[in-house]
Amino acid sequence: MNLETFYEYCLSKKGASEHFPFDEDTLVLKVGGKMFALSSLSQWEKNEASVNLKCDPERAQELRAEYDDIKPGYHMSKVHWNTVALNGSLPESFVKELIDHSYELVFKSLTKKIQNEIIDQG
Repeated sequence: MNLETFYEYCLSKKGASEHFPFDEDTLVLKVGGKMFALSSLSQWEKNEASVNLKCDPERAQELRAEYDDIKPGYHMSKVHWNTVALNGSLPESFVKELIDHSYELVFKSLTKKIQNEIIDQG
């Protein structure tokens, strides 16, 4: 998966928006004001791309045990976040599933009012 594909896929999610709240390097994708994906732009340039994605804690443990390129979230809650290496070892469709899972977890955590506002946008 390249940066453009990652970026466009994340922004295709209903209500998704991009932010740089920490620095000019860390791209943060949010829904309803909450993060669902973070990635360092400079790491993409070095061909060392990875993304932090929210994950159900039980599934997070299973994924880390099964895949060498899925680790506890770097600089994040190790319980709820994974860092997924985007070096080509994981199929793009699987990475998209992980992005979907992260987005859905965050979306479901939003208030019904905010969820409805996002749904009504389109």
